[in-house]
Amino acid sequence: MITKVNPNLIMYLSKNDINNRLNEIGKQLSEKFCNECPVIIGILNGSFVFMADLIRKIDFECEIDFMKVNSYVGKETSGKVQLEKDININIKDRRVIIVEDIIDSGLTMDYLHKHISAYNPKDITIVTLLSKKNNCTLNFNIDIVGFGITSEFVVGYGLDLDQRFRQLDSLYTLEPNILA
Repeated sequence: MITKVNPNLIMYLSKNDINNRLNEIGKQLSEKFCNECPVIIGILNGSFVFMADLIRKIDFECEIDFMKVNSYVGKETSGKVQLEKDININIKDRRVIIVEDIIDSGLTMDYLHKHISAYNPKDITIVTLLSKKNNCTLNFNIDIVGFGITSEFVVGYGLDLDQRFRQLDSLYTLEPNILA
C-alpha cells in the first residue's frame, strides 16, 4: 500500500466512492447475466484494476479475455487507435461485456465496438468506470457508467500518465500546469 501520494495530485474520487459504485455495478450485471456465462473483455492497460475488482462483485460465471489498444501519447490523444493485442476466445453468438477504464473522445470505444462486432457476438454490453461528459457521440449506448466526469485528466486506479500512477487506490487529478 502506498502511504505517500505525490503532492502534485489532488483527490478526485476516493477508494470508498469507487468501491460503493462497484457494488452497484456488480449487482446490475448480476441481474442482467444471471445464469449465463458471458465473456468479459478488459481493455488493457487501464481497465485491469477496475475489472479485477468488478469481477469479484458479480454473481455469475464468466470467461475473461483482454484486448490492448493504444491511442494516447502522454495526456493527448493521437487521433488513431492501434490494436496491440486481440482477443483469444471465440465470441461468436456469445454475450460479451467490454470493461473500459475511461471513455473520453469515444474514438477508442467506437473502434472496439466495431472490432468486437465483427466477431458476431450475441450482444455487447459496455461498462466503463469513467465517461467524460459531452465529449463524444457514439452510434451505440454505453450501458453502465461508473462516474461521469468533466474534462479533468485523472490518474490512479489503473489510469496512468505515461505508465505512472496506476497503482493508486483512488482517482486523482493533476495540479494545474504540473506534468507529474
